[in-house]
Amino acid sequence: MPRPQKRQKLEDGQTNNDVPADDISTSSFDRLGTDELANIFGFLRPEDIMLARLNNKMREAAKKTIVPMTRFRVRGVRKFNAMAAMSTALPHLQQIEISYLNEGHKYSDGRHYLDREHTYYSDGEDPEEDRSAYSASWITYDIEILIRFRKLRILEMHHAPLNGRYPFLFNFPLLQQLKISCYYLKWNLEMLAGLPLLKELYCHCNNSMTGNINSLRVLKDTLAVVHISLCHHVQGNFMDLADFPRLRTLNLRKTSVTGDIRDIGEGDFPSLESLALPKRVYGGKGYEFQHISDAHGIAMAVYSIKKQRPSLLIESWHASLSADSPDWYGLDDEFDEYYVGDPSPPLHVRLVAAGSRVGYRWETFDGDHPCKVNWLDPEPDRESSDYEKYIEELHKIERQVQLFRGFHQPPSEEEFHRLEFEFRLGQNDE
Repeated sequence: MPRPQKRQKLEDGQTNNDVPADDISTSSFDRLGTDELANIFGFLRPEDIMLARLNNKMREAAKKTIVPMTRFRVRGVRKFNAMAAMSTALPHLQQIEISYLNEGHKYSDGRHYLDREHTYYSDGEDPEEDRSAYSASWITYDIEILIRFRKLRILEMHHAPLNGRYPFLFNFPLLQQLKISCYYLKWNLEMLAGLPLLKELYCHCNNSMTGNINSLRVLKDTLAVVHISLCHHVQGNFMDLADFPRLRTLNLRKTSVTGDIRDIGEGDFPSLESLALPKRVYGGKGYEFQHISDAHGIAMAVYSIKKQRPSLLIESWHASLSADSPDWYGLDDEFDEYYVGDPSPPLHVRLVAAGSRVGYRWETFDGDHPCKVNWLDPEPDRESSDYEKYIEELHKIERQVQLFRGFHQPPSEEEFHRLEFEFRLGQNDE
C-alpha cells in the first residue's frame, strides 16, 4: 500500500490543511481579472450582478458585462431608481421594459391618472399642452437616462406616461425588437431609420404615431415582423412591403393603410406566414362593400391567396355590407325592445372550411345565425384521405344553419322581417 505523501510545509510550519477554505476561495477569486469576472457575471440576473459589486474590481467588471437577455421591467418608482443606478453601473443591459411608473398602481391606456399618486416622466418635445397642464405639479423622472444603454437589443414601452417626442428613444444601433403602446408618445415611422438592425416592430394603440409604411423600406433586409394595429394615422399601401425578403408577420389592422389583396403575386411576400390587413384594403379584415353581389368577388380574392399559399394564416377574416349600401337594412322598427339573442340581418361574410374544401357564407354580426355555405371548392373525392374529415365537418356546419335555411345570401328585407317575427314568436312560446 503506497505511503501518504508528506504535507507541504507553508510559512511558519503551517500546512495547507490548516488554511481556511474561505481564504483559498477568496485568494483564487482575487486573481481573476475584470474580463474573467465580467464573463462570470454574464450568467447572472441584472439584480444579482448589482449585489455582487463588492469592490472596485467587481464594479469595473460589471460595467463590462454583457447582461444576458433577461427583461428588466420598470414598473414603479423603485424600479425606475434601480434602472437609473444600472445606467452607469450596468450599461450593457440588453432588454428593458418601460411601463407604469408607480408600483402597485396601474392605468389602462395612459389617459387616466386621477386614482394614483402623481408621478410622470418629464415631458418630451412638442407635448400635448392639455396633458402638460394637467400633470404640471407631478413629480418628474428623467427618461433620457435610457440612452446610456447602448447595447439594448429589446425595448418595450407599454402605457408609460410619456408626453411628446423623445428622439433619443429611436437611436439604438443594436436594437432588434421594439414594442410601443403609449397613447401620448409622438413619433413618426421615419424615426425608425435610427434602428438599423430592427427585426421586429410591434405598435398597438399609439394615437400620436404617424407616418407612411413606405418609410420601413430602410429596414427591408432586416424586418421579420411588422405589427401595427389601432394606429389610425399610419398610412400607405401594404404592397410597399411586398419585396421584404424576411417578413413573416404583417398585421396592419385598424390603420389607414390601403391597397388591394388581388395585387399580391406569387413572388411577393416570399416568407410571409401571417397576414391581417385593415378594412381600407380590398379584401382586408372588415372590408365594407357596396352590394350583396360584391361578396363573391371579395371572398374569391381571399380564397385565391389561401390556395396560392395554403400555410398562410389570414387572421379572423371577415367582410361586411356597408351601412351606406342600397342593399343594407336593419331590424324591424315596429319592435319596441330587442334582447340578447335576437337575430340581426346576415350582412357579414366569412370563410368556412370542411376538410380541405373552402367556401364562404353570410352570417349575423355575432355569427349565431348563418346562411348556407357558398362552396368555392368541389367536393373531395370519396376515396380521398380527406373525405371522412370533410363529411364530419360538413355536418357540423350544416347543423348551425337554422333561421336562414335555404338561403345562400341574405333574404330580402321583407323576408327577413317575417323570419324575425316568427323567431320572436317561437321564443315567446318557449
